[in-house]
Amino acid sequence: MAQNNTYAKKCENILYSPEFMLSFSECIGVSWKTLGRRLNIEEHYLSMIDEDNPKTDEKAYSMLTTWMQMSDNPTFEELKTALRNMKRIDLIRKIDKFTKTPGLPEVTSRFSANNGNYIQLSINSTEITSRFSAKKDTSEVCTALKNYYRKNYGKINEVRPPLKVPANVDLINSFVDLCIVDAVNTQMDIVFNFERKNFFEKQMNYKPIPYNEIFMEEKSVILISGVAGIGKTWLLRKCLLDWSNDLIWRNVELVFYLECRKLNQYQNISNINELLNVFYKDIINDFKISNHPALFIIDGLDEFKFLNELINRSLSCNNPIVNALTEIQKYKYVVAGRVYAIDQYQSISTEHRNKLTIQIMGFNQKGIHNYIEKKVSDEKKDVVKETLNSSPIAKAMASVPFYLCSMCKIICDSKEINKISFLTMTNLYASIFLYFFQNHIIKTNKLMNKIIEDDSNKKYILNICKIAYELFVKNKVIFSEEEIQTFIIDFDNNESNLFGFIEKIETNLECHYQFAHLTIMEFCASVYAYNCLSSEEIIANKKLKSCLSMICGLTNKCQNSLIKFLVNLNPSKNGSEELLYSILDRLLESKTFYDVLDYETYYVNLFIECFYESQSSFNDKIKLFVDKREWTISIDDGKTSYKTSCENYFVNHYIKSGRKLSRLDVDKNILSDEEKNLIIQCSTNVSHVRHFYCPIKFEGWKPKDKIEVLSIVTSRYLITKKDFEDSFLPWINLCEALHLYLHDDIDFIEEICEWIYCSNVKWLWIKYRTIEEKYRRKDFCNLDELKNFITQKNV
Repeated sequence: MAQNNTYAKKCENILYSPEFMLSFSECIGVSWKTLGRRLNIEEHYLSMIDEDNPKTDEKAYSMLTTWMQMSDNPTFEELKTALRNMKRIDLIRKIDKFTKTPGLPEVTSRFSANNGNYIQLSINSTEITSRFSAKKDTSEVCTALKNYYRKNYGKINEVRPPLKVPANVDLINSFVDLCIVDAVNTQMDIVFNFERKNFFEKQMNYKPIPYNEIFMEEKSVILISGVAGIGKTWLLRKCLLDWSNDLIWRNVELVFYLECRKLNQYQNISNINELLNVFYKDIINDFKISNHPALFIIDGLDEFKFLNELINRSLSCNNPIVNALTEIQKYKYVVAGRVYAIDQYQSISTEHRNKLTIQIMGFNQKGIHNYIEKKVSDEKKDVVKETLNSSPIAKAMASVPFYLCSMCKIICDSKEINKISFLTMTNLYASIFLYFFQNHIIKTNKLMNKIIEDDSNKKYILNICKIAYELFVKNKVIFSEEEIQTFIIDFDNNESNLFGFIEKIETNLECHYQFAHLTIMEFCASVYAYNCLSSEEIIANKKLKSCLSMICGLTNKCQNSLIKFLVNLNPSKNGSEELLYSILDRLLESKTFYDVLDYETYYVNLFIECFYESQSSFNDKIKLFVDKREWTISIDDGKTSYKTSCENYFVNHYIKSGRKLSRLDVDKNILSDEEKNLIIQCSTNVSHVRHFYCPIKFEGWKPKDKIEVLSIVTSRYLITKKDFEDSFLPWINLCEALHLYLHDDIDFIEEICEWIYCSNVKWLWIKYRTIEEKYRRKDFCNLDELKNFITQKNV
């Protein structure tokens, strides 16, 4: 009996082996879909596997992988039963042949298989003893690991959210265009719903780091963060391949890759050696790693169920797996996860001096271009590129693989391209949400207005949004089956209807769930708040502050926008305009609205963002709100393209309503088209233009309207006479009062004075150091002083 149990365990190990998976996939052939049905894989999963894989053996492989992911305990007996029902005895014989693996000491050379056939086993007990009793040396384990990674990670089965279907991804080609940035100074709020805002800001400020600079130099600790779907797993598996090919980490003898969602299944394992004997049993065979240079790669830290216990070791913990994961800190290690999880994890890795913290920002421009070239049909490529380039929102989000894939599908499947779908952030999320609801949840070609007419569809959407809201305000990223059952009646029969928006993470112990992408969760929470909460409830809930702009975005009245299908889910709620006005009014009314350090900047930016997302105009109520304060527009390196779009929209309405901006600040000389347009709009009616720190000019435009006060600060830049004349003189000729700070070594002060004296400047203050008075500063406080200086110079 003990021998039979040992044999059964050995067979189950073979079931998971890549050798069996690949070989058996080739044998299944065109019967892969029939076998999938016999293994209880749902039809819509089989259809998507069929679409995503061009070759029959790849379809079969994806089907087997899906079965193993979805089954609580996949076994050879379950597989054989399915084949027996298909009358494919030939495939059962293939399985039996595969399980004739040397290594099991048998008293006889025969055994009786379940199908009644006797199978001859050729077993050499001496060979068995030498193979499994002798401990492997380090070089053997190293070689075996490298062979394993090269064989299994050249192409990976990547689950692409929000669809829980694996698709073959060419890892090397997918990775090369990822953008990696230094995140050592990242101050990240541990509340996950700030990821979207911080992602936009970092996009504008990051300085990409070449892959070789990061991984050629062997760091003791590397922490890798990034939003969901950004490419963290691709990066880690690329590292495995490069180590296997002796390109990186050449002084590291052993590298072990562990996924947190799988670690959750083994919470009773208490040390590293036990853990490795689960995931790498056939390779290490009880090999002890304690005295060898090793590096651990931990993927998906945010999915680790016991993250709180891992970080707060003072807490009592009854799960030994936490001790095992803590033990990796004795070695070199790389840990990857979503931004909030890595930010927390940094607190327990502070003792390492040789540490690098980086963040994945998704595809760079080359990566986006390559994705479109490889994934989009020839007749749609130009349309996709034009649509993405025409929208600052789409352009910013295209770096995230999740959004790029979604937008490409939406554009390619649309008969007419509606650019409004990508005009605002709310429009973008609404388009993605409804696209997947239509194509992957209810699977219909009906028009969206017909779909939303069905009350059951409205109920489904509102229920998904309610789940998102309830969990969002509690900052719960991962939630249990018990928690989700409180939202869904007859959960067991309706569970599959969640997928597309919610992912199920299966373990041997239990299942837990998370939204496929955090920004989708944030959007759904906004939809629920709009449909079911009063303006007072929304404003009072500080957890919703990151949702305010999208809640205002849902008030958009444009009939060409898909937003209109998400705002009438609750018949008892109405008054979208009043909701918008309440939020905008409160943003400018009280400085205690939110507890933030830089309230002045925060509430102004949020007001402008909410106004943009709503796509409102300057009616009488809006005018009352904006007249409560003076308005300043700043252009600098820290401003995202999204913020610039919001400000362009606001300034256009503000100035057209006859209002004058209080101030325009410019501290940037390389300008985008959006920024140039913003400067042009602001300069048509602004009181004070200040802080020109560097030369600024662009083709075809000169300021035309009067400026009350102009401040130019070039003390940091030693500019040429021509740069000053081209960049600043047109502004000086329009101002009444001038503040001018010059670089110490400027050598054309006389010309500057002549220009100013001939202009319309009525009051001035100039600070500079003359060449003759090298160690003493010279200031002009009025035109008479300037005139005297010019006269003296001429004499």
